[in-house]
Amino acid sequence: MSIARPPYRPLGVRGWAAREMTMTKQADFKRRVRARMAKTGESYATARSRLLAGQPDTTAPGTGWMAEALHVSNGDATDLPGTGLAPRVVFWRDVLHEGPVPEVGPEELRRIRAAFLVQAGADDRGEATAMFTERDRLLEANRDGEYVLWFEADLYDQLQIIQILARLADLDVPARRVTLICIGEHPGIARFGGLGQLTAEQLRELPATKACARLTPAALELATQAWAAFRAPTPAGLGAVAATRSPDLRFLGEAFDRLSREYPSTRDGLSLTERRVLAAVADGASGAGTDAGTAFVRAASRETRPYLGDDWCFAMMDRMAQAPVPLLAAEPADEPANRATRLRLTGAGTRVLAGEADHVTLNGLDRWIGGVHLQGRHTRWRWDDGTETITEPTA
Repeated sequence: MSIARPPYRPLGVRGWAAREMTMTKQADFKRRVRARMAKTGESYATARSRLLAGQPDTTAPGTGWMAEALHVSNGDATDLPGTGLAPRVVFWRDVLHEGPVPEVGPEELRRIRAAFLVQAGADDRGEATAMFTERDRLLEANRDGEYVLWFEADLYDQLQIIQILARLADLDVPARRVTLICIGEHPGIARFGGLGQLTAEQLRELPATKACARLTPAALELATQAWAAFRAPTPAGLGAVAATRSPDLRFLGEAFDRLSREYPSTRDGLSLTERRVLAAVADGASGAGTDAGTAFVRAASRETRPYLGDDWCFAMMDRMAQAPVPLLAAEPADEPANRATRLRLTGAGTRVLAGEADHVTLNGLDRWIGGVHLQGRHTRWRWDDGTETITEPTA
């Protein structure tokens, strides 16, 4: 049995406008259904029926639980306020892969981190103490509400994520009230550097993608374990975290593997970052050397995910240039390294980079990695490239 088609009649201007409006509304409604599916895990039919039944659309900008949540991100280069999704934003500013992060209470840790940033010249106004106190206060004040975390895949961000999640676990915030938005790439960006590259419109689309998910209790537990392993006085727990493959914290294992490679190598006593800096200087070798800015860009390009800022890299160059047995020669020698500083390898630097001498044996070490304080010329822990593990010498 066939169904006769109605006779064709021209719609006219008013009819075309009405049909176009209807089609636009339908497309918008479908987007809302797909966004709800991504957020709730519901089937298309269930999400559609609940939206039609008048249940609130929590994915629309400025509405629903997301507008009421406390949003946390890594820095104000990310235009969260411009999305309309995040009326309340806390920016988590701390470079946790540098300096001491020991096993102490929140108040003492704030003090230690603030003092380190001042000493390192990263907080010349002494604002960190107040900033950390207010950050932690806002996190705790929202303990009965929802949280949305906006972060990236790199080491810098992953350490911030586990610090935040461990604190929320301490506050007895259930995992179901924590939503994580975390990406390591974005369509159309060949080398993704961070959320700050995205427009407000691009950021607004992320909650409707697979990058956005409510956390599970297992993810909250893993974050707590990772934070404890990072702050422990020995690196014994880092390998287990590096080996994890979590569907919720999918970049955490990769980040802990990269962190582990900051331990001095059994080959030459260099961290992976130090070796890449020396290699970058060697690549640009000439009579006048290479400038520090170019060396930083070259070293950073070798990272799978960029995480180290230029100022922290310049500080590392300074340490290698001012060591008892310098690995770098810097010009001018009496000023802190900056983009224009000229660098070249010394003879010792050339030997160390070739694996013919050991940086730690020559110069000793005084560096914190999380809760581990590496000191002296006979540091207990080394990264072994052969086994891809942190080893402890038996003698």
